[in-house]
Amino acid sequence: MNVYEFTLRFSVQGCKRQVDDIVESLGGAGCTDALIGLGHPGRIAMMFARESDQAVSAICSAINDVKNAVPEAVLIEASPDLVGLTDTAELLGFSRQNMRKLMTTNPDTFPIPVYDGKRGLWHLESLLAWLEQQKQYDIDHSLFEVAKANRNLNQATAGYCSDPEQVATFSALLANY
Repeated sequence: MNVYEFTLRFSVQGCKRQVDDIVESLGGAGCTDALIGLGHPGRIAMMFARESDQAVSAICSAINDVKNAVPEAVLIEASPDLVGLTDTAELLGFSRQNMRKLMTTNPDTFPIPVYDGKRGLWHLESLLAWLEQQKQYDIDHSLFEVAKANRNLNQATAGYCSDPEQVATFSALLANY
């Protein structure tokens, strides 16, 4: 068993219950392994540290627990997935300057961002794979698994995904929405 760390963000705009009631329901439904954030009205963010054999199982069970507690909850995003250089550096325990140096000194092989505005965004899975394959970084396998699962979940919720096995898993889960 591994412990997988991830964040799920939900919209609860259609829910008529009080915040305290929602939080109590989440605890009763098995979300005791999550920190709950209620900073935005109509939204819940939950940082999980869930034990499971696979990241996909951990994430799916967390979503099921939330849906059991708050049936009106609609998944907005699973993270980490889309990240900037600073986010990546923080996750891996080194400086943003180091990530920027890796990007600027390896322009031919560094992953292409999915958004290249003032602050570029990459899929974390792509950056981790590049760091492991091109630079021989020792990447935590559970972080890599979570990044891949979250990317596929976010893409499945948006209507596209590259991993057929995870598409089937997430499609079955999302069919309950």
